[in-house]
Amino acid sequence: MITGTSQADCAVLIIDSTTGGFEAGISKDGQTREHALLAFTLGVKQMICCYNKMDATTPKYSKARYDEIVKEVSSYLKKVGYNPDKIPFVPISGFEGDNMIERSTNLD
Repeated sequence: MITGTSQADCAVLIIDSTTGGFEAGISKDGQTREHALLAFTLGVKQMICCYNKMDATTPKYSKARYDEIVKEVSSYLKKVGYNPDKIPFVPISGFEGDNMIERSTNLD
């Protein structure tokens, strides 16, 4: 991962949006934090954040859950050195294919 990241112009940070999954990733030793910090440290100045498993939130495709995750991740990315206002936050479902190739009506 380090070799590829050091040569990248943009990072796509995939974040688990399920209850428990997100909290583990954003925790002090979580991989979400680690990957965001590593990307910035290695010079990747552009980032896209994708919130995966939105079909597995309660309720499915929960706007409240999405907003909660965006707020917390934005706060952390700002501490790392990114400008959250310039980062697209995209809710997705890899399993259902929502927002993967075409815009999904499930995530409006």
